[in-house]
Amino acid sequence: MFFAISITGFSTQIFVSTIGVDTNPGTIDSPLKTIPAAITKSQAGDTIYIRAGVYSLTAKISITRNGSIGSIYHLFAYQNERPILDYSAMIVNSSNRGISLSGSYWYIKGIDIKGAGDNGMNISGSNNIVEFCSFYENHDTGLQLGGGASNNQIINCDSYLNSDPGQGNADGFAPKLDVGSNNYFYGCRAWQNSDDGWDGYMRGNDDVSTTLENCWCFSNGYLKDGSPSSGNGNGYKMGGSDDRTLMHNFTLKNCVAFDNRVRGFDQNNNKGTMTLYNCTSFGNGTNYYISSTLNSGKTATVINGVSLGSFGSLAAFVIQQTNSWLSPFNVTNDDFVSLDTLGVRGPRNADGSLPILDFMHLASGSDLIDAGSDIGLPYSGTAPDLGAFEFDEIVPVELISFSASLSGKSIVLSWTTATELNNYGFEIQKKFSDNQFRTIGFVPGSGTSSEINEYKFVNESVFQGINVYRLKQVDFSGAYNYSNEINFSYNIPSDFSLSQNYPNPFNPSTTINFSLVDEGPVSLKVYNLVGEIVAVLINDEIKEPGSYTINFDASSPSLGSSSISSGTYLYVLKQGDKINLKKMILLK
Repeated sequence: MFFAISITGFSTQIFVSTIGVDTNPGTIDSPLKTIPAAITKSQAGDTIYIRAGVYSLTAKISITRNGSIGSIYHLFAYQNERPILDYSAMIVNSSNRGISLSGSYWYIKGIDIKGAGDNGMNISGSNNIVEFCSFYENHDTGLQLGGGASNNQIINCDSYLNSDPGQGNADGFAPKLDVGSNNYFYGCRAWQNSDDGWDGYMRGNDDVSTTLENCWCFSNGYLKDGSPSSGNGNGYKMGGSDDRTLMHNFTLKNCVAFDNRVRGFDQNNNKGTMTLYNCTSFGNGTNYYISSTLNSGKTATVINGVSLGSFGSLAAFVIQQTNSWLSPFNVTNDDFVSLDTLGVRGPRNADGSLPILDFMHLASGSDLIDAGSDIGLPYSGTAPDLGAFEFDEIVPVELISFSASLSGKSIVLSWTTATELNNYGFEIQKKFSDNQFRTIGFVPGSGTSSEINEYKFVNESVFQGINVYRLKQVDFSGAYNYSNEINFSYNIPSDFSLSQNYPNPFNPSTTINFSLVDEGPVSLKVYNLVGEIVAVLINDEIKEPGSYTINFDASSPSLGSSSISSGTYLYVLKQGDKINLKKMILLK
């Protein structure tokens, strides 16, 4: 599901500002005016930085270029600034989207999109990341995925107050219709959209998979003024199709639905597999609804769920275990620290993670604590809790080793984890000459794991002397921790060289120094002046780049009493097609 970002050098930085000009070079001091101009100027691996301000737009931004797994495009808000792409003057029309992303391997972060004539963003490309973005007051779904879009990650994004003219199409997030598989949402919020919070309705594709984790969905089915819409008004609509036969395999983990006008978690007429682990539903029209039989081989599973309010209906074929509405539980308001929704729309933390609230967290003494089934998700205590929030905090990642080694002319960083919880991955950071750490690469984590995992990263652009590294471990909420720093001394020579022996002349021994810049078989031999080998000091041994010292003893018994006599000799260093030789004189 995840892909690595590997950076072996510095890419070009292109800046966009409301006060820029598109004929400018695009530097921070002389920025461009528009994002399309920056895209035209960019190449895979480059970073486009958008400065703060309101960009009033009337035309769709189309992103069609493709990066690759090792060289992705970046479209970022600059530092902690927050640019707004305002399409409020755009005509309402199904083709008038804010950003149309048909390209692949793009990383978009920190941008607000409002008022588009259709979707705020429409993704038909694959292997993209959209992080810490907001989509609001658009005239169709805030962010929609279709056209075969697959393997995209939507992280810590908000989508709200989207409403189409008919009020029945504008969802918060919609992996729907002809969408592809393996799209993943983490830490996202969808609220007060005229139709649904999430909509997985299928038309044009079948049997695809979508995963949501740690997402909040509330007050959908209402308009901006608070009045009920004519849309469906569900929280998570897990699928459905015109002919009631298509399958959307929908997985939800630690997700919350509350105050949605109709249903919290809704099957609609989805015929695919639906898996709900540790989800919480409160105060919806009905909290859970799965009633239609599924296609052959498909299952519906609800485990460790919580419901407070009108429970709804789960058919007999639904696999259920340790849910709050089953015996022996009896859920009341007292099971929770707070049912006050104040703050659920509030600003995210600086790293993009969801605000920290008491809402729907279990109160001390609740019989829902340590009462769940172990389904492979992390937990504290003797057993998992019921619902989306664990009573006690869990340490995200336990790092048990971090080291560096040399491989050729590169430094290899290796580290091992014992456990991982919601681990998005590791930024590899290196200290530069200004004494500041900069990110030089990224390695995806293992999500949630209780097994030992081993990781490696190869740094090819190394410094002579001391290289200092650390890891920045980032979880899916955006929270992060730093590892200890490690130092590695790198002293690789700049060229293939052979030094004059010392002393010279010598009797009976002398020292020979040489340097290698590549790894490979090496030979060092001594010849007399007629080309006969009189000593083999190194015989096609594999050696790594570095500086070496060899002692040559002309009196060694292994050479034989008649092999070495006073005179002039040649010593020859060879590696591949590279040869270096020098003379030395033995005086007995």
